[in-house]
Amino acid sequence: MKNWLTSIFFILFCAVISLNLQSQEQENMLIKLLEEHSEELGIVLQNPEKFRLQILYTMINRDQDNRPDFISNEYRLDTTHYFYPASSIKLPVAVLALEKLNEINIPGLDKETALRIDSTYSGQTAVFYDNTSLMGFPTIGNYVKKIFLVSDNDAFNRLYEFLGQREINESLWGKGYKSARINRRLEIGLSPEENRATNAMTFFRDDSIIYKKPAQMNRDTPTVQMKDLKQGKGYFKSGELIKKPIDFSYSNYISVRDLQAILKSVIFPDAVPEKQRFHLTDEDYKFLYRYMSMLPRESDIEAYQDTTTYPDGYLKFFMFGDNREQIPSHIRIFNKSGQAYGYLIDNAYIVDFDEKIEFLLTAVLQANENQIYNDDKYEYEEIGLPFLAKLGWIIYQYELKRNRPHPPDLSRFRVH
Repeated sequence: MKNWLTSIFFILFCAVISLNLQSQEQENMLIKLLEEHSEELGIVLQNPEKFRLQILYTMINRDQDNRPDFISNEYRLDTTHYFYPASSIKLPVAVLALEKLNEINIPGLDKETALRIDSTYSGQTAVFYDNTSLMGFPTIGNYVKKIFLVSDNDAFNRLYEFLGQREINESLWGKGYKSARINRRLEIGLSPEENRATNAMTFFRDDSIIYKKPAQMNRDTPTVQMKDLKQGKGYFKSGELIKKPIDFSYSNYISVRDLQAILKSVIFPDAVPEKQRFHLTDEDYKFLYRYMSMLPRESDIEAYQDTTTYPDGYLKFFMFGDNREQIPSHIRIFNKSGQAYGYLIDNAYIVDFDEKIEFLLTAVLQANENQIYNDDKYEYEEIGLPFLAKLGWIIYQYELKRNRPHPPDLSRFRVH
């Protein structure tokens, strides 16, 4: 009996040691890959602090029932120093807009319902028509499409106005994404007070009003409170160089970890705690998967089909962001990237249907050598995009060789 117990203990001990070693190897895999490919990754990896580099790579293993298990690998994740998230914040706002339609729950109100946007406060503009919409009128669905197809800033601003500043942040905080601070519209230079105010909207079908959303005013003036909010040597405003650091205190922010967690919730809703999920229908998920992965040339909006203006890698920074080649049809990238102030961010779920591989990858860096903001002199093409493209290929090549106990069933993501 004693020998039997000793044998069982020894077997369990060896199993635990093996699992610990395996886990340790997997946890260090990103750093190992970066070290192995340091020459290819060049000056960004040689000086990651200068380029404000952060990376989060998550491996996905499936069990025999196709349920995913996640192993995250981090490199220089930092929630204390600020980076500008640019258009990456459009993902949570687009998802929240679809969620809000479900929560309003009025017959006849959906993502294809026409709407009119009124101007009710300083800095606001009205919208009555949309020539990229099949109906000719703005809709929540068409704004979501434009966000993922070409990262349209006005589309984001209209969803921001539909939701309201306070509701966006409280909804994300309530789901556990505590780092989120979505405080302002994009591209248009409104004051903090003007960004607190959001437009009235009327949803209609034919001559019937379906729903009226009143104008809103957030009673608080939200700010970002982190280190390094004042950046650079100067910035341009109204064509004039202001020789002092730009201040991001009233801007937007979300951490790399929360960006990927939101993407994971959208891609794998059943694999995250219920609190972290968005209240979406099966049709909502299909809609998101379709447009998160769709290339501009595949859309029904004629203006987006020009591959000279919108090559396949236009918003797909990982693997394809540094070239104008077509992305092979068996590779799909479900993502939302961002580019502004020298910052480049991509937040992606990448699949290869032929090779049966999948992984999550999120990264941010800044390429702004002269440290002047708003001068349009950023090293995107020379430094930033080549780094992100190479990083994507390095992870992809590793995933091709990585052993998986159970190949994933990716049929959920085969959208047309």
